[in-house]
Amino acid sequence: MLVKQSDFLEQIRSLIQSCIEEDRNAQRKMYELFAPKMFAVCLRYSKNREEAEDILQDGFVQVFKSLRTFKFAGSFEGWIRKIMVYSALASFRAKSKMHAVINIENPEIMEAGNREDVISLLGKKELMKLVQALPPMYRMVFNLYVFEGLKHREIAKELGVSEGTSKSNFFDAKVILQKAVVDSIRIANQNSSNG
Repeated sequence: MLVKQSDFLEQIRSLIQSCIEEDRNAQRKMYELFAPKMFAVCLRYSKNREEAEDILQDGFVQVFKSLRTFKFAGSFEGWIRKIMVYSALASFRAKSKMHAVINIENPEIMEAGNREDVISLLGKKELMKLVQALPPMYRMVFNLYVFEGLKHREIAKELGVSEGTSKSNFFDAKVILQKAVVDSIRIANQNSSNG
């Protein structure tokens, strides 16, 4: 049975009000309703499932603290998503002393960077694993640019770096991902020809 959009919005409004009143059952219901989609967002910003779960938990704590500020203008799911992204940013900032450095001057990596369409050959799960394997700063810049649609000046402000650094990190992340895709395809081709 399909629920009318107006009925769904009224249910969400009622659920939000119950959560504001600290109704634990309502909070559990809201968590169950939105956690699966938000976990996917958190997973993109993390290096593994455990880190994503931590970001998700921190994000929902912030959601429940901030519910009174939701103005019922725009998408509630979008509002929650934004909080999850900011939770991921907060987690990144807390760990920002641990940036990995990669020598991007490797000729094989630079060659892979010239193949713009190569990432489109992967499925979502494979791409997610490759994004998670990026060094933290590259992962953050890549996600903020590609998935959140932020401009480099906005990313620079959020991460406390220059706009040029944001652009450079995005380029490097793309090159690394493209090289990983090329390597995956080469290995798959070798395995299929050997099998």
